[in-house]
Amino acid sequence: MKIAQIAPLVESVPPRLYGGTERVVSWLTEELVAQGHEVTLFASGDSRTKAELHAIVPQALRLEGINNSLPYNIIMLDQVARRMNEFDVLHFHIDFFHYPIFRSMAHKTLTTLHGRQDLPEMPDIYRAFPHMPLVSISNHQRLPVPPVNWMGTVYHGLPERQFREGGGRAGYLAFLGRICPDKGPVEAIEIARRAGVPLKIAAKVDPADQAYFDQVVKPLLNKSPHVEFVGEIHDGQKQEFLGNARALLFPVNWPEPFGLVMIEAMACGTPVIAFRCGSVPEILEDGLTGYVVSDLDTAVNAVGLLERLYRPSIRARFEERFSSSAMARAYLRIYGRLADYEKSAAAAA
Repeated sequence: MKIAQIAPLVESVPPRLYGGTERVVSWLTEELVAQGHEVTLFASGDSRTKAELHAIVPQALRLEGINNSLPYNIIMLDQVARRMNEFDVLHFHIDFFHYPIFRSMAHKTLTTLHGRQDLPEMPDIYRAFPHMPLVSISNHQRLPVPPVNWMGTVYHGLPERQFREGGGRAGYLAFLGRICPDKGPVEAIEIARRAGVPLKIAAKVDPADQAYFDQVVKPLLNKSPHVEFVGEIHDGQKQEFLGNARALLFPVNWPEPFGLVMIEAMACGTPVIAFRCGSVPEILEDGLTGYVVSDLDTAVNAVGLLERLYRPSIRARFEERFSSSAMARAYLRIYGRLADYEKSAAAAA
């Protein structure tokens, strides 16, 4: 198939540091190429791919200090529209910006929703474009969305070779991702304190969350000798960070659409202790790949139960459920359905 992947421009594909959506787009693109498909990636010029790269801007907008990506998304959509006849499928990863331009050829598009859908303005956009084919990244993500054209739920997947099983020998608990109230860094610090286990935090601080970090998290770090703040890390550092950890703490308190860090930990054979929010019960298998908990007390108790979990089994479940090849196969089935629909429409015309 001839497939276009349309990525956000804020980060490169894959991102240099933090960037969940761009990382998933990269894994999907490279796997599709490996499976013999012709793929064109619309992204920033500093992206790295074996597909054809159609660069919209020289480098990721965040590195340019540009906070408003909307003008560049419009430029990108114009360039995608000029080339649309070259592709069997246009796969968008930029929310709904393309809807007005591509509504007349909806059958040729697919949109993966990567973010939360419970915001008050979201239902109106879906009611205005209910026919656009959509994919959710968890079943829970769909709950706030009015009736739309769901094509399926496809869980994220990463290359099996990206990580290897680690032994967790360093014994610390890990927190990985982004510093913000939704991700629960304060709760992670408290869980580790009450469990009597060291905690390492490897996390990005966005400008929007700088005040929260300065006023809430940093003072807590200063009086928490059991916590080491590592800062933002890149993909090459995650193997050691997650593989050496006793467990990953994921005490989220928002409707998490997926939670990529959970499967990164599982790829290292590292169990996850996560709050029962959003996608967590879909991704984690309680008592097998980690523990799904409801509050701080049960999270602390789960730390004491980690020895019951078998790291090779956690790695095996990752390979079965969350590899990039499994993700690509799921998307290809949906691409095929779109192609069949287009052929039927053409025949009817």
